[in-house]
Amino acid sequence: MRKEDPISPCFTDVLALLQALSRDWQMKMVPLSGGADTYKGKYRAMARRKLIAGNWKMNGHLDSLRELHGIEKAAKSHPQVDVAICPPATLIAAAVARVPGLAIGAQDCHSADKGAHTGCLSAPMLREAGAHYVIVGHSERRADQGETDEDVRAKAEAAHRHGLTAIVCVGETEEERDAGTAEAVVTAQIAGSVPAGATAEWLIVAYEPVWAIGTGRVPTLDDVLAMHTAIRAKLVESIGDEAEGVRILYGGSMNGSNAAELLAVPNVDGGLVGGASLSTDKFVPIIEAGATLA
Repeated sequence: MRKEDPISPCFTDVLALLQALSRDWQMKMVPLSGGADTYKGKYRAMARRKLIAGNWKMNGHLDSLRELHGIEKAAKSHPQVDVAICPPATLIAAAVARVPGLAIGAQDCHSADKGAHTGCLSAPMLREAGAHYVIVGHSERRADQGETDEDVRAKAEAAHRHGLTAIVCVGETEEERDAGTAEAVVTAQIAGSVPAGATAEWLIVAYEPVWAIGTGRVPTLDDVLAMHTAIRAKLVESIGDEAEGVRILYGGSMNGSNAAELLAVPNVDGGLVGGASLSTDKFVPIIEAGATLA
């Protein structure tokens, strides 16, 4: 924790209390008058399943798919947690064939269904290959391919049109965090990237502090709590009560050593895992950490 922050020493106690209250609320949940539709936001807020999703980025070949057998086994052993792997597009169909019991996703899609877009893949193509999820707006694409919030929103809408769950990524750079604008940057990305009318059935948000991706650096738990709380609030502002059911993943150097404490933070509903997802031995402990909190 930050030494200059006077409340940091008690954060662990506060977190423990929040976790205890959350477990208690789930145990005591009872039907409310007015019907399930009226209170669907409240129900979902108490029952968001953890999702541990792996992003292989531009890594892996056919022989890499052997790692998926152990991941599939762990997923089946912990059915209370959702597990997905997003390999390079060239491996999606092969992965689906090899481990039919494991959800497979893609790392990007074009906003158009078809057309003169050399080198791009559309959402219906990915769905036909067997993908269930698609990551859109990852920081590396925002930076390297110049993708805007408008681009990301259009891709998420395309994913929805074709039955894919969109994992919309948001996050700040180190310069933006140091300047004290991290929360403003991220909430602006939410406002611009999340489609109007999005629902928890097909939208997931992943918060990735850009400066922590692949660096081994991880924000303090109170930083993660503050940002995920701000994201939840912005989602409520953008899409209303439906936001209570939207899962918010943490995506910055999550590994087997820190997964349990990160996944225990309120409003952290899972992880978008990079390098650790390439290895069964490194990814399975994250799944297990999520299972202990389910």
